[in-house]
Amino acid sequence: MTSKMARGKTATQATALASGSVSTGLFMMFAAVMISPIIDIFAKLAITTVPAIEISAARFLIQSLAAVPFLIMRPHLFSMSWRSTGFHIVRGGILALSMISFVATLEFMEVADAIAIFFVEPIILTILSSIILKEAIGWRRYTACAVGFFGALLVIQPSFAEVGYVALLPVLSAFCIASFAILTRIGSQKEDPWSMQLQSGMWGFLFCALPMLFSDMLGMPGIAFTSADTTILLYLLGVGVSATLSGILGVYAYRAAPASMLAPLQYLEIVSATIFGWLVFNHLPDAIKWLGIAIIVASGLYIIWRERRFASKPVSNVETTPLTP
Repeated sequence: MTSKMARGKTATQATALASGSVSTGLFMMFAAVMISPIIDIFAKLAITTVPAIEISAARFLIQSLAAVPFLIMRPHLFSMSWRSTGFHIVRGGILALSMISFVATLEFMEVADAIAIFFVEPIILTILSSIILKEAIGWRRYTACAVGFFGALLVIQPSFAEVGYVALLPVLSAFCIASFAILTRIGSQKEDPWSMQLQSGMWGFLFCALPMLFSDMLGMPGIAFTSADTTILLYLLGVGVSATLSGILGVYAYRAAPASMLAPLQYLEIVSATIFGWLVFNHLPDAIKWLGIAIIVASGLYIIWRERRFASKPVSNVETTPLTP
C-alpha cells in the first residue's frame, strides 16, 4: 500500500512539474510573439534614415554577441568544420536576404500588413517539407495552403496597388525563412541551438556588412554605411535587443513545451503588430485586409492542427527560435 501511495505521489508530482513546464513554455512563447513586432517597429522608424541592410547588420551583430557568453560557458557545444561552415554560410545568407527583404518593405508598407503577408511562411514550409524532406502532406493541407495564399492575396492586392512590387518582398522573406527552417531542421540533429544561432547571426552580419563596405565597387551607393545620430542608434539597438529577447524566449519556450502546442501562438504576432502599429503609426488594416489576415490565420492553424492530429512534426517546429524578421 505504501509503495502504491509513493508511486502515486511521484506520478502526481511529475504531472504537476510537466504542467508547470508547459505553462512556462506557453508564457514564454506569448512574451516572444508580443515582443517580436517591436523589432519591426524600430526597423520602420530607422529605415527613414539608414538602409535596410544596415538595420539587418545591427540585428545580426547584437544577436550574435548575445550568444557568445553561452558558448563561452559551454565551449564544447561550438564546433566548426569545412562542411558545417559551408552549411552555416548558406543559412546565414538566406537569413540575411530574408531580413533585408522584410525591412526594406517597411519603408513603404505598414508593419501589420507586411507581417500578415509574411505569415504565408508556414504554408510555404509545408510545401517545401513535402518536396525536400519527403514529409507526407495530404490533400487537405494542400487545400489549406491554397486557401492561405488566397488570403495573402487579399492583403497583397491593395498593397500592390499602393506600393507595387514591394508588396511581394514579404513573400520572398517568407520563402527564405521557410528554406532556413528546412536547413535548421537538418542541422539541429547534430548541433546545439546556441551554436547555430551564433553562426547564423555571424554569417548573416558578414553578408550585410561586406556589401556596405564595397558599395562603391558594386555600384550600389544606396547600401553604403550611413552614420547615424543618437536617435537612430537607439532604434538600431532596439532592433537588436528586442530580436535577442524574442529569440531567447522562443528557444526556452520550445524547450519547456511541445512545439505543436506553441505553434498556434505565433499567429498572435499579427495581433500585437496591429496594436503596436496603431499606437506608434496610427494605422489599422482595412476590412479587406482583415479578411485576408483571418483567412491566413485560419489556414495556418488548420495546417498545425492536422500535423498535431497525425503526430507529424509541426511546420513551425525548429530547434532554434522561429525567426520572424
